[in-house]
Amino acid sequence: MNSTKEIPSLVLGANAEGSPLLLNPGMANRHGIITGATGSGKTVTLQVLAEYFSSQGVSVFTADVKGDLSGISKAGTPNAKIDERLAKIPIDNYSNEGSPVVFWDVFGKNGHPIRTSISEMGPLLLSELLDLNETQSSLLHIGFSLADDHGLLLIDLKDLQSLLAWMSDEAATLRSEYGNISPQSIGAIQRRLLVLREAGGELFFGEPALQLNHLLQHDFGGRGVISVLDASTLIQNPKIYATFLLWLLAELFEQLEEVGDQALPKLVFFFDEAHLLFDSAPKALLEKIEQVVRLIRS
Repeated sequence: MNSTKEIPSLVLGANAEGSPLLLNPGMANRHGIITGATGSGKTVTLQVLAEYFSSQGVSVFTADVKGDLSGISKAGTPNAKIDERLAKIPIDNYSNEGSPVVFWDVFGKNGHPIRTSISEMGPLLLSELLDLNETQSSLLHIGFSLADDHGLLLIDLKDLQSLLAWMSDEAATLRSEYGNISPQSIGAIQRRLLVLREAGGELFFGEPALQLNHLLQHDFGGRGVISVLDASTLIQNPKIYATFLLWLLAELFEQLEEVGDQALPKLVFFFDEAHLLFDSAPKALLEKIEQVVRLIRS
């Protein structure tokens, strides 16, 4: 508790009486939502929160859907409106400065490319992503078991498609050990993979794979690095967007240990323009988000 008191609170604004509205960093492990009409300052509020957590040594991840978060990396310029606001909400030692930022892009054009392998994704998440039925999901699990038994690393979609084609050709031989392998079900999975590939899946699945610690970086001054995912193009491929977020949430859930209440969170995760994602999100992603949110306090 003492360490929490030593960490400065974030001034979010002021109430009608002029008293400052503060964010206690020790309460930041809860989940929240920023709402408001167009132009009311939702994105700016997100920027302020991200800058604050970064200044306190907390890593931040956010998806930039509209392309207006990149400015967080540069220091602001003097402005009369800012001076007017500062007069109403006194902030000690105010100064303009940029935040440490790393840009990411699944397509590798506006940031570091994001990759993960088929093996890293695993059969369960792939089955949910591809919306496979029980029989098709069982076959996918058989494919991953075969790969494990033979020491095969499935890196990209071509690797998985080749494995499935081999399973279909060798179905009679494999039946005694792995069970019935239906060519019709194999064909159905192949068709789903083709749709994913045409949506840009071949860009996401590959190497080198992104590691969770790549998002938990600090600069030389101890500030948390803000990871900005360029989603301005990615949002047009909702299946790939959902694939990445589904995998990342699963990694957060599986790798980060339970620590209870802390003075500061370890990672702050923002979904900017969340409605653009959730309106067309697959059920698997919504369930994973709900699962993480329910357990986020631990």
